Amino acid sequence: MTVNPMAAISKSYVFDDTLRFYNALISDIEQATSFVYLEFYKFGHDSIGRRFRDVLARKSKQGVEVKLLLDSWGSPPNSGFFDNLTNNGGEVRYFEKIRFNLDFLTRSHRRNHRKMVIIDNKILYVGSANITDYNMVWRELIVRMEGDLASIFRRIFLLMYDMYNKYILYNPETTIPVNFRGFEIIRDVPSITKQFIKKRYIRLIKSARKKIVIETPYFLPSFLLRLALIKAVKKGVKVIVVMPLHSDVRLVDILRNKYLGPLAEKGIQFFMYIPQNLHAKLLMIDDECFAIGSPNFDYRSFRFQHEIILMGKEKKMAAKLRAHVNDTLAESEPFDYARWKKRPFIEKVFEWLIVPFRHLL
Repeated sequence: MTVNPMAAISKSYVFDDTLRFYNALISDIEQATSFVYLEFYKFGHDSIGRRFRDVLARKSKQGVEVKLLLDSWGSPPNSGFFDNLTNNGGEVRYFEKIRFNLDFLTRSHRRNHRKMVIIDNKILYVGSANITDYNMVWRELIVRMEGDLASIFRRIFLLMYDMYNKYILYNPETTIPVNFRGFEIIRDVPSITKQFIKKRYIRLIKSARKKIVIETPYFLPSFLLRLALIKAVKKGVKVIVVMPLHSDVRLVDILRNKYLGPLAEKGIQFFMYIPQNLHAKLLMIDDECFAIGSPNFDYRSFRFQHEIILMGKEKKMAAKLRAHVNDTLAESEPFDYARWKKRPFIEKVFEWLIVPFRHLL
C-alpha cells in the first residue's frame, strides 16, 4: 500500500531567510492557544532573544504552556534574562550544564544541537536556525509544517526535556527511528559507535542513482562518508556539495581545504556560497528524497551531539527544497581547484596541524 505523506502534513513552507522565519514563528506563537515548546542550541541574550522571550512571557501569562529547552554551552544560563517568562509560569531548562571534571574535554562537547518548535500539536518547525542576532543575515533552511507530524515531535521534545540534565545510558526510546505516514525521524546521541544519522546518510548516498546534493556550513566528512561519495561518482551519480566561502568558524574553513582538492579530483563538485554564511543543513537524493534538520556534515555533529533529521519524499516539499537549492547555487561559485593547488605552504601546514582536532571543531 502506498503511503501518502500529506496525511502527516497539510501544509509546508520552506524558509531560508532568517528574518522571515523569525517573523513567521513570532506570529504562530502569538496565535498559540494550548502550548509552545521550543528546543534550540543558541538563544541569544540580544534583541532577537528579547523579542522572543517577551512574546513567550505574554503567552504564558495568558495560560499557554511554554517550555524552552536550551543547551547550556550554546546558551550559557543567565539567571535574570528569563525572569519575566518564568515569573509568568513558563519553564526554561538548560541541557547538561557544564561541569569541570576529569572528563571535561570530551563530555563538554556532548551538546544538544537540535532546533525545533512545536505549537498546539498542529505546527512544527525543524531546521538549522537558532534564535539570535548573530545569524540574522545567514542563509538558513527551516521547514514549517502543519499537521499530525507535530504531535510526534512533541513526544520527542518531551523525552529530551525530561532527561535534560541526566548523564544516561541511552535506551531505544531515545534513538530508535520513528516512522510516521511516509516520513522518518532519525535521532543521534553522542557516541563513537552509534552515529545513526551518519550511517543513514551513507545508506542514502549509496541509494542515489542520478544526483546527490549536500548543503552544509562545515564540511569535514569521515573516511566512510568520503568513500561513499567517491563511489557514487564512479557509478555516474552527480555529487554537488554547497558550503559558504567563509563560514563563522575560520579553523574549519582551513581544515576543510585538506578534503576539497582530493575529492574534487575524484569528480565531486563543490560550490562556495558567496553573499554570507550558508548555515543550511540538507541532503537531497535524486531530487526527491530529502533529509533536513540540525546536523552539520562533520565529525563533531555525528560523534558528539544530539541531532535530529526529518526524512521524506513528499513531492511538494521536495519541489520547494529543489527551488531552495537552485537559489543557493545561483549565488555560489564553483570551487577553484587551480587556486587550491597554488595555496600558500603555510596554509598546508595549518591544515595538518589542525587535523588531530578535527573531531572537536
